[in-house]
Amino acid sequence: MQIRTPQDIGAIVREGRQQAGLDQAELARRAGVSRQWLVEMERGKPRAEIGLILRVFNALGLPLQSGSTPYVAGVADAPGPDIDAIVNAARLPR
Repeated sequence: MQIRTPQDIGAIVREGRQQAGLDQAELARRAGVSRQWLVEMERGKPRAEIGLILRVFNALGLPLQSGSTPYVAGVADAPGPDIDAIVNAARLPR
């Protein structure tokens, strides 16, 4: 599924949560977010913090990949972002 809107992210999380057999409270606990935040994010809240979204994806074991080749200063084969580093940084306590 292509992600183009906050609603798309919410739909992916909701589907992943349901496939994992988790209710919102349990997923929220595993991701370290409030249940209310998760409810709003699943509904497509447009201002949800990306670090928290990444924590939810990680709690569900959902992969996050870019399907396109990045373009950096005219170099078509430049390395893409290190998603693992982004997720690990999002896991750090604040």
